[in-house]
Amino acid sequence: MNALKWRVRSSVSITEHGGSRPFNLPGVALKEYARHERVGTQIQRELSELVRDKIRDPRIGIVTIQDVRVSRDLSWAKVYITGVGLHGQADEPLKVLNRAKGFLRHELGQRMSLRIVPALDFVYDESIERGEHLESLISQANKDISE
Repeated sequence: MNALKWRVRSSVSITEHGGSRPFNLPGVALKEYARHERVGTQIQRELSELVRDKIRDPRIGIVTIQDVRVSRDLSWAKVYITGVGLHGQADEPLKVLNRAKGFLRHELGQRMSLRIVPALDFVYDESIERGEHLESLISQANKDISE
């Protein structure tokens, strides 16, 4: 037991030239982004497949999982959806998905090797609509300037 503690301590305290800052080992890649972001990306992929293949409710229409934001402790995930023809009419698909979130969470647990599967919360992503609105305002302003 003591040897194990010593090995862990010695591997953590590797420093360059006796300083207190650890050095980067050559050939060892550093993580590009945090674990909760990688889990969010995987949840997005898995949810896209699950919604496409397992949910057979016609009220859902064609829905795209736009983004998944996972908390740092992986306890919850906010899932942003968008879809064809959902502009201002996202209530029905959101109701369907929020009712199916227990099933979807269970299926995620089967597909992913996570100790705790995050609780899902589906929300409509308004960023596309806001982008279209800003684009129309900019084009209108450019049109007014050119006149």
